[in-house]
Amino acid sequence: MNSSLREAGISRQFSLRDTFISLKYPNYRLWFIGQLVSLVGTWTQATAQGYLIYELTKSPAYLGYASFASGLPSWFFTLYAGAIADRVPRRTLMVITQCTMLVLAFILAILSFSNVIQWWHILILAFLMGVCNAFDAPARQAFVLEMVEREDLTNAIALNSTMFNSALVLGPAIGGLIYAWVGPGWCFTINGISFIAVIIALLLMKLKPFVPLIRKGNTLSDVREGLKYVVNNPTLRMLIFNLFIITVFGFGVATLIPAWAVEVLGGDARTNGFLLAARGSGSLIGSLSVAAMGRIQFRGKLLTVNSFLMPIMMIVFAYMHWLIPSLLAMVGVGFALMMILNLSNAMVQTRIPDEMRGRVMGIYTFFFFGGIPIGSLIAGWAAEIIGEPLTVIISAVILFLFALIVFWRIPAMRAME
Repeated sequence: MNSSLREAGISRQFSLRDTFISLKYPNYRLWFIGQLVSLVGTWTQATAQGYLIYELTKSPAYLGYASFASGLPSWFFTLYAGAIADRVPRRTLMVITQCTMLVLAFILAILSFSNVIQWWHILILAFLMGVCNAFDAPARQAFVLEMVEREDLTNAIALNSTMFNSALVLGPAIGGLIYAWVGPGWCFTINGISFIAVIIALLLMKLKPFVPLIRKGNTLSDVREGLKYVVNNPTLRMLIFNLFIITVFGFGVATLIPAWAVEVLGGDARTNGFLLAARGSGSLIGSLSVAAMGRIQFRGKLLTVNSFLMPIMMIVFAYMHWLIPSLLAMVGVGFALMMILNLSNAMVQTRIPDEMRGRVMGIYTFFFFGGIPIGSLIAGWAAEIIGEPLTVIISAVILFLFALIVFWRIPAMRAME
């Protein structure tokens, strides 16, 4: 291949025109719009919920408890849910989970408006919401290939993160302002209403008829088959374990943001919303970057670079005690984290056969969502004892050392396409 052809190939890989190529599919357009509205509501509630439990308890440990309660169901249900996602229509499964989450959001709103809400109400409802997410996530991950063609899968995954992070910019800002203006009840109400958008979008889609694969065993045997497949595949095993470590020590410290807003920056609910929105802005830039490079051939190198960038930005954030520098550092953290998540997801999904997709993504989701409550619990406990800044610094050092070990001992990671 001559240099002009190489340049043409590179320009195609980084084509801005192709950044939103998945939106050419009608089903994906419905999904994108519905999910975007719903996710804005989700982040509006998450922002209000975190600040509310901190306001009720004045303890960063309870921030960890709330996140732990939300993530705990993933340990018990996600692997089973991944097998279910290979057996039943994924759209039907998601409509059920979205309707259930709608009801839970309205219950939280009613408790808040009635002025009877207690910290344990939040923990119970967070756990029930986590059960819904445990069944929803594997179906949602595997559903992408039902809406787009395989060659646009990486782009669709990146655009999924783009909508997620657009919501992460808007939702916390909206949640922080509404919380300060009229209280948390309206934040929870907005989330309940927002679920209607994704339910309607799912029902309007024109999908190919679902043809379940013929299974010889039961659901538990499907789960064992999926686990065996991942264990015997060194590439998948390595990608998922790498993601788990980053989730535990990267996502865990995000739980401390409400306490950070008050104790470190001397702010309030609005400060909390701005910090989360800054993280979302960085994540949005990262998502769009991956979308624009949908068919790149050096994903491993990008993953490696961002595995070092993320802990560096976390350390910078830990030393920033003023709002504007803190927001800029949080943008950097969000960018690196989302690059890692998007690239990991794409590298896993492009390496699994369709008949294993639901189960493998169930395992992927198990370690991703399973790592969040562990990290949140550790971060909450540590912050209670040694303070928020030192907790973030220690987490960042662990991530940096882990990235160094992967770079040195597993060169195959950065060589991946």
